[in-house]
Amino acid sequence: MPVNYTTPSAQQLHPVAGVRLGIAEAGIRKLNRRDLTLIELAPGSRVAGVFTQNRFCAAPVQVCKQHLATHDIRALVINTGIANAGTGEPGLAAARATCAAAAQLLGIEARQVLPFSTGVIMEPLPVERIAAGLPKCQAALRGDAQAWHDAAHAIMTTDTVAKAASRQISLGGRTVNVTGISKGAGMIKPNMATMLGYVATDAAISQALLERMVKEAADASFNCITVDGDTSTNDSFVFIASGAAGNAEIIDAASTDYAALRAAVTAVAAELAQAIVRDGEGATKFIEIAVDGGRDHAECKAVGYAIAHSPLVKTAFFASDPNLGRILAAIGNAAQAHDTLGDLDVTKVKLWLGNTLVSEHGGRAASYQEADGAREMAPAEIVVRIDLGRGNAQAKVWTCDFSYDYVKINADYRS
Repeated sequence: MPVNYTTPSAQQLHPVAGVRLGIAEAGIRKLNRRDLTLIELAPGSRVAGVFTQNRFCAAPVQVCKQHLATHDIRALVINTGIANAGTGEPGLAAARATCAAAAQLLGIEARQVLPFSTGVIMEPLPVERIAAGLPKCQAALRGDAQAWHDAAHAIMTTDTVAKAASRQISLGGRTVNVTGISKGAGMIKPNMATMLGYVATDAAISQALLERMVKEAADASFNCITVDGDTSTNDSFVFIASGAAGNAEIIDAASTDYAALRAAVTAVAAELAQAIVRDGEGATKFIEIAVDGGRDHAECKAVGYAIAHSPLVKTAFFASDPNLGRILAAIGNAAQAHDTLGDLDVTKVKLWLGNTLVSEHGGRAASYQEADGAREMAPAEIVVRIDLGRGNAQAKVWTCDFSYDYVKINADYRS
């Protein structure tokens, strides 16, 4: 079970005007499983996205990037079970065929459809099953909150729970909704995790600012998480603005409306991102790593990731073993990932576990007792704080522990 996370009910989600969703059981990889989602967007909707930086990026990612360049997207198709990655030219043809099948149903052009896939890599995508399932998705299209709730379940793979989040704000006297869903539990690392995330709003915002906001939201959420340090081939985070709320179009990044919408979108994205970590494969603990006192944000993040990616640190957290020298070693190793840390003065570094000072002046803090460390490592939620003692920058990274079940889940993933 995930660490302190429960899927919101449909009643806790806000529908987004101009966005309809429908799901179906298409038998893409397994029978009796909701595995196909169609999202239909009203004319005039604007869409932006950020994607994996894995050089073996999946065929649907490549097609998405091409279609997004047209700035005229009317539908999204999402399948689970098969990732359509590592599939070469046939995979690209399959992604394009998926777009064509959806376009024919909706009376739009194939370039107006974005395809997304998640699941097993290097297996062919059964396009015929997707094409057969899409009419069922179309028949099920709805714009209510229940449709969002259903879609959150339909995009799952190794997830144990569906992930959704919602906010409601006021812009210029108009009520604006922001709702999102995501999936992910393993192969999670920053620069987009192995995840799919979709956030929609009915606010009106220019295309240029939409593209800026999706990057800002990703950097404050999905690019702050890691489960196992593996960057997927299929990671995608898409931000949709239907404009149906009737607010004055946001065209100024310095405006209060932009700030308010960005805060709501970032809050939804952060909730979804943290839910992914809380549902990390086999996870029993949620860990926040807060690094401050750095020269810049990048080196703070490098330290946070060095700790979060260390199997030795993560297994110690699973066992509640206060073998905290592993954290110091990880901090020292961060210099390999970020050049400016090469001159890190370890005598100025301080480390806290919860409220307990563990290390200062290059070694164990005089006040630290191992019983204190064991007590701080016992809860399901843990905060690790590091002060680098060399500046005013800060960053946070969210991760989880490594348990026996992580190996079991991934060893049996294709079965």
